[in-house]
Amino acid sequence: MKKTIDGFNVRGLRVLVRLDLNVPLDEAGRITDDRRICAVLPTVKKLLEGGGRLILMSHLGRPDGEPEQKHKYSLKPVAQRLTEILGKSVPLLPDCVGPQVKERVAALRHGEAVLLENLRFHAAETIKDRRADQEGRAAAADHPSLREQKDAFARQLAGLADVYVNDAFGTCHRDNASMYTVPKLLVGKPRLVGYLVQRELKFLGETISNPRRPFVCILGGAKVSDKLGVIRSLLTRCDKILIGGAMAYTFLADDGMSVGKSLVEPDLYATARQLRADAGSKLRLPSDSVVASTMKAGSLSETCTGSIPADKMGLDIGPATINTYSEVLRAAKTVVWNGPMGVFEVPPFDRGTIAMAEALAEATKNGATTIVGGGDSAAAIDKAGLADQVTHISTGGGASLEFLEGKPLAAIDILDDA
Repeated sequence: MKKTIDGFNVRGLRVLVRLDLNVPLDEAGRITDDRRICAVLPTVKKLLEGGGRLILMSHLGRPDGEPEQKHKYSLKPVAQRLTEILGKSVPLLPDCVGPQVKERVAALRHGEAVLLENLRFHAAETIKDRRADQEGRAAAADHPSLREQKDAFARQLAGLADVYVNDAFGTCHRDNASMYTVPKLLVGKPRLVGYLVQRELKFLGETISNPRRPFVCILGGAKVSDKLGVIRSLLTRCDKILIGGAMAYTFLADDGMSVGKSLVEPDLYATARQLRADAGSKLRLPSDSVVASTMKAGSLSETCTGSIPADKMGLDIGPATINTYSEVLRAAKTVVWNGPMGVFEVPPFDRGTIAMAEALAEATKNGATTIVGGGDSAAAIDKAGLADQVTHISTGGGASLEFLEGKPLAAIDILDDA
């Protein structure tokens, strides 16, 4: 367990809060989905009401890939939205480090907040520790290593803080400067988790380590390679693993089934075979597929049981599989879902995914603990209009996957234990 902001007196203290405010923007720079902002409001409000002097920080997009379009990645729309929701000014500072930032932070009063500009406007934010170590060993004496650049950037951020709060679960699997190096430098000062991270640890940690049974996991998505670690980890904990999405065709092709033009990973056939052998009856594969020649909305589709014609590809689970999987979910007491069952963005190949969302909502109604593992699964259940009918939707796709794999999240591990 990690120390939380509950019961911690922040009055008058400078509280550096790492959030995940990486919201989608349209071409005009307007926020199209503010769920990530809303998700951190309980933490921000608690700290403001406690009289903290808040320094909020986040990244937005990948501005390093388009330096000439840097303005597109400004957190200005986020600052405006925070101001609207909180009903008090949250000004955006011109940078996240430097003299102007220090001066503005020093002028903060109790119960006030500022938002630092996009952390990723500084390349040092995303330097990976391993790459930094390698570069550091190879660097000439008169040339600052990547490690030194990262540490120097992190020291400026750490210098703003009396207290550090991590409420950015979506980036907890990254060793970014603001996520890992800053709290590492703040040893001896309080390093806490906010309400969002606390909730993620509760559901992804406590619930999965001690699940009510039957414990069922639904895994979908494009590639077996993306979910390999999760499958291996969950095999020792789950009662059933229901496979969908394109990843199913690697298993089916290895089993000798003709899968047409479906996406497969031939280099993982042997791995898929071993996983099936290890899993036995735990691992379920689709018995039928919705197939088409093209992956376009409104494409002429058909249902295939068994082999798929050479000129077609599997794009969704079929009705028989929907029925079988739904039946398994009806008896479940704990369900984790990560990855869609088909190309859910393109009708009519969204039916299997929508059906799983409906089955999850029904399981919740019947008393099951249901957890949606972020990313496409979260988008799918939102599309189905059922986001409020499951127990928990994770805010971190990559982070939740690594957590389910049993990998340590260094950005959380380094924080203070309760």
